[in-house]
Amino acid sequence: MTESANGGVIDLHGEWHLACADGAHEAAITLPGDVHSALHAAGMIPDPYFGRNEEVVQWVAERDWVIERRVVVPDISGSWYLDIDYLDTVAVVFVNDIPVLSADNCFRRYRPDVSHALQPGENTIRIVFHSSITAGAERQARQPFYIPYSTGNCPIPNGNMLRKPQCHFGWDWNIAIAPLGIYGTLSLKKLDPARIEHVETEQVHHADGRVELKVTATIHSVEPAVVPIHFALDTDRLRLDVGISAGETKVVHVFEIENPRLWWPSGSGEQALYGLTVDLPTETVTRQIGLRTVELITDPDEAGSRFALKVNGREIFCRGANWIPADALFSRSSEEKTTDLLNSAVAAHMNMIRIWGGGFYEADWFYDLCDRLGLMVWQDFMFACNLYPCTEDFLDNVAHEVEYQVKRLSSHASIVIWCGDNELVGALTWFPESRDNRDRYLVAYDRLNRTIEQGVKKTYPQGIWWPSSPASGYLDYGDAWHADGSGDMHYWSVWHENKSFDNYRTVKPRFCSEFGFQSYTSLPVIESFADKADMNIASPVIELHQKNAGGNERIAGTMFRYFRFPKDFANFVYLSQIQQGLAIKTAVEYWRSLKPHCMGTVYWQLNDTWPVASWSSLDYGGSWKAMHYMVRRFFQPVTVAAIPSEDGSSIALSMVNDTLDTVTIDANLFVLTLSGERIPLKSVQGDCGPDAADLLVTLDASEIPADGLLAWSFTVSNGMTGEGHFINGTYKALDLEPSRIETSVTPTIDGAFEVTVTSQGLALFVMLESAIPGRYSDNAFDLSAGESRRIIFKPDTPLAAGTVPEFRIYDLYSCQSAD
Repeated sequence: MTESANGGVIDLHGEWHLACADGAHEAAITLPGDVHSALHAAGMIPDPYFGRNEEVVQWVAERDWVIERRVVVPDISGSWYLDIDYLDTVAVVFVNDIPVLSADNCFRRYRPDVSHALQPGENTIRIVFHSSITAGAERQARQPFYIPYSTGNCPIPNGNMLRKPQCHFGWDWNIAIAPLGIYGTLSLKKLDPARIEHVETEQVHHADGRVELKVTATIHSVEPAVVPIHFALDTDRLRLDVGISAGETKVVHVFEIENPRLWWPSGSGEQALYGLTVDLPTETVTRQIGLRTVELITDPDEAGSRFALKVNGREIFCRGANWIPADALFSRSSEEKTTDLLNSAVAAHMNMIRIWGGGFYEADWFYDLCDRLGLMVWQDFMFACNLYPCTEDFLDNVAHEVEYQVKRLSSHASIVIWCGDNELVGALTWFPESRDNRDRYLVAYDRLNRTIEQGVKKTYPQGIWWPSSPASGYLDYGDAWHADGSGDMHYWSVWHENKSFDNYRTVKPRFCSEFGFQSYTSLPVIESFADKADMNIASPVIELHQKNAGGNERIAGTMFRYFRFPKDFANFVYLSQIQQGLAIKTAVEYWRSLKPHCMGTVYWQLNDTWPVASWSSLDYGGSWKAMHYMVRRFFQPVTVAAIPSEDGSSIALSMVNDTLDTVTIDANLFVLTLSGERIPLKSVQGDCGPDAADLLVTLDASEIPADGLLAWSFTVSNGMTGEGHFINGTYKALDLEPSRIETSVTPTIDGAFEVTVTSQGLALFVMLESAIPGRYSDNAFDLSAGESRRIIFKPDTPLAAGTVPEFRIYDLYSCQSAD
């Protein structure tokens, strides 16, 4: 494909020619995009996500690949450069067979000068991608001592040698195929006479409410020149004629904002944003600016030290989930799909996501969206669960990465904390090499961590720095998986150590930034990658789509602990999702009740990268698992939860209020019998102060009969409502009676469907499911005898006229009964 220059910018996105370096395979590839997707589109490999195809596409990552295209440049006078980012990863770029770039960091932007390589008329651009597997092995061999990587997560070795998403080499939720490609900008540009290298901002908030916004534009030029630069903030626009020298010149302008509209996290206020533009005659850079202050409170107290984020002077309880890449293969992701995932986070009352350190620094539009949605971002740097080199060349590469990413991202109001890595301190205890020589590897870690910290503090001094997640504090290399007195905590004892759900109530985190419990992905998703014969939890296909060693056994073992075993595969999948939701609900409700001792619950994980059994609350494709409907209830800003005493003799109903106003909660408590009858117990009322947790009422456990459940419904003076139930024991001990659920479906005028669900008996965890993807107004809810619930189902894409979806209905009784 040949492209001609237009106005000094040639967009190189679109179709390129792809070939294996040995010429054995050729196809077209569309950029931005990845090699695996191109080969699949050309019919050269099967769908990597289907069945056991992961095993048969391994050869792709073992080869070197070449992409090539031609471009016409009629006039090559002046200075020309390539603009490339998200180049994955070890690659050499040639223009007319002249090497112009040797790249080895997916997280850096490259802008090599190519003037010397261009010729008038047609030019050939070729990019040679070296196998990450080969490159990793070569770099490991050059290390002064062996650098271990997490073999449990990464079946493809030595990914820690490369500045590339670590989950590309496999993870305990990700396919291991080491993709490669270009996922971002790719263009040929003329420097005429200068370009904007960076636009950075700094806010100064004064006591009288006034805000100064300092804007620094870094301008790059080959030769001295005078250029007009415009700065604009909303309607306030200024022109400066600036003399710039060869190389980089910083141009600064300060905007005074007398009566600023502040940016707040979702649920705490407005997401006010100002439009900032900086432009040269040939280029415009835009930013959206949210004016806000952020502090991290780590004051010492009796338990240790606090960990609380304060925005605009107000402490915010962080309700959220961990974010991993939107897809294992870039070409299968899209802005639309990612927007849907983040909208689902906000719809479930989240105000934070943690961008975990084994994936990507996300694209600019991703953070723009978080700004608009009010989703605070905990931003890890991209290091996770491995040990890493500390050689001079590696640290220099990291320093360039940190500088670029912080300059690119620091203006986003949504990013509230910059964290050095994910679990690298813990990883020091995971490998025999580091256990036997902790000093060597701890020093290596400290050199890396200090490189990142110094990069942040030099580039963005006002940014909040946290060294690692989890960490008990600065320069504290202790065990933040089990120590809950200070810092942020990753609490994995319930899943990885197979402890009971009640175990969540044995710790009191200051901020829990990871905790999770697995379920299977929903049946319609399983049907997209497995044949009917594979629908068995022990089949090779289902086992291949479970990446955590022992995960399937743990899901089944937990069911034996709490439930009667389900009658078939579909109900096994359903019940796995219910118990997942119950696990996370147990943790969140207790930890929220500890507020302000605990000021954040960020569970693992929001989304999936491919169809797999995992800890996610959203299926691959974006549909809500049962847990996400439950999350929407237990993350509601004002809610009521049952917290049993340690000895089980009493049950406290906790009120939590994350709003700024005192609220009054009216609750009706009753006993639910196994036949579904509601027997009134008592009505209670309580006031809960702003940003507080308090006790509504305490019940003696003897008030709940052994063959009944405690249930409640509540209304809040601010209009919120809710309901719940609590069982003092296990569900398997209940001799449930037939629920006898009936449904009727009626199309609505807007293309949705009204599903009326009626139960004649007690129906717990009622779940509607359809092969047609879509969103339900509610799900995983309870019904008492004679109760009806009206559910609206909105398909993701409109259905043909006259088409009515078929719904499968699950509930706890039907799940385990052969009736």
